Amino acid sequence: MCPLPVTPLTIEWSLLGILAERPMHGYELYQQLVAPTGLGLVWRIKQSQLYALLARLEERGYLRVTQESQASRPPRKIHALTPEGQRALDDWLRAPVQHGRDFRMEFLAKVYFARRQGAAALAALCAAQEVACSAWEAQLQDTLAALDPASYEALVYRFRLGQVQAMREWLRSLAVPGDEGGV
Repeated sequence: MCPLPVTPLTIEWSLLGILAERPMHGYELYQQLVAPTGLGLVWRIKQSQLYALLARLEERGYLRVTQESQASRPPRKIHALTPEGQRALDDWLRAPVQHGRDFRMEFLAKVYFARRQGAAALAALCAAQEVACSAWEAQLQDTLAALDPASYEALVYRFRLGQVQAMREWLRSLAVPGDEGGV
């Protein structure tokens, strides 16, 4: 089984995360994804896109589908996570994002699911991401030190460095015990 592409299909991982809690039909999944106090804060998806993603996850062996009878309506499909899907989800949740550009959507989705798993899962994810961010920061500082400070390139690298420093600050805020204001 080949792993899901990490980018740009973070939403596929999120579908697996939602289904890890319980099997659901497509419309229930859609409601979870667009909830204005949850994953709906991170991105938008059309309901028609959702069904194509579910079919792709089923093809990869991450979901199984059963039919549920309804009295006066056609049967509906119930999607459930397979053991392979659970393993793939667990691997994804433990791994830090590899690029700063993935922080806004992918990492926030990981935080959403790690929080649902508990403080230990969130702390482990944040610790792994802190290590990655620390390496990014060191690389950016090295690159910046070799540039002409007045160049456009240096301007861009200072911006990127500021972003990574802000990410690290935010990660530290998540690690504060009892911080109910955190993400």
